[in-house]
Amino acid sequence: MSAGARFGSRYPRGWERSSDTVETVLLTLPPDITRLTASMRLSIEAEFGGWELSRVRLYSDGTRKVLLRRKKTKPAPPPDTHSRDTGNRHTHDGDTQEPGEAQAC
Repeated sequence: MSAGARFGSRYPRGWERSSDTVETVLLTLPPDITRLTASMRLSIEAEFGGWELSRVRLYSDGTRKVLLRRKKTKPAPPPDTHSRDTGNRHTHDGDTQEPGEAQAC
């Protein structure tokens, strides 16, 4: 967020917090951030961070508190260490290629 956006501000009464299945972040946007700028920034967070808008509260001084949430993702399982690699690589036409050998186009 911008230099004026603060993370970790106090949650308003009744707003959800992170749980086992959902993580939340509370943003406080200062009054000098326009509605259009806030909207564009939140759209970017939604598109690339996987966040969705949960709540917005506009205060009389123009400050906005925004609650974003997203489902917690499970960590990827570790790679399978039991699979055996023979060293040969299969090419797109089904031939095998030795390690270090160049592939013809």
